[in-house]
Amino acid sequence: MNFLNDIRDFFFPRICVCCGKLLSSQEEGLCVSCMASLPLTGLRNTPENEMERLFWGIYPIEKATSLYYYARGGSVSKILHGMKYYGRKRLCKQMGRVIATELLDTGFFDGIDYILPVPLHKSRLRIRGYNQSELLAMGISELTSIPVITDALERTHNNATQTHKSASGRWENAEGLFKITEKTFSLHGRHLLLVDDVLTTGATISSCIDALKTVDSVKISIITLAWTKS
Repeated sequence: MNFLNDIRDFFFPRICVCCGKLLSSQEEGLCVSCMASLPLTGLRNTPENEMERLFWGIYPIEKATSLYYYARGGSVSKILHGMKYYGRKRLCKQMGRVIATELLDTGFFDGIDYILPVPLHKSRLRIRGYNQSELLAMGISELTSIPVITDALERTHNNATQTHKSASGRWENAEGLFKITEKTFSLHGRHLLLVDDVLTTGATISSCIDALKTVDSVKISIITLAWTKS
């Protein structure tokens, strides 16, 4: 097996998504140095933290957290770009496991019944071939054993990318973006964890909440890999 891995690495060298350095056999996706230098938010499972307060007045969410701060052109930006546009599916799951490892001892996942990744529109999913938030959720599930549900929430239209939009444009772009499906009967009274790759204004997550809050007695928490703190 090591021989086959050596051949694979010779023809398809594995490089760090952040710095471009060749990875060792023990490294996956990122080199140890880049992984250690990523900007942690330190939010972890802190009640009423800054990110959680973004959703006050929208819905009484249970808890919210994000692992890293996002900055354009920074290391976290390169990770997200690799996850979304360069087919780094293994990296998506790996970062989900990193999230879970960081938070397992904080009690953040206690009481959560299901993980719901923010869905892509069917046409965009067809083009990309995968949903990076779903793979992120699967990585979290691997360590927490919390089931991932992908068919309870549906994206109603293929809206334009949020990347270059202003804050107000992001909210307009995300209005009415999601709806619940007939599968939500099993979510009544459950505690759901919404998972996305990055939180900027909170518009996309808030649109998910707008759809899910119609489910009877539902509890909602939020987790993202990265957060663009204003």
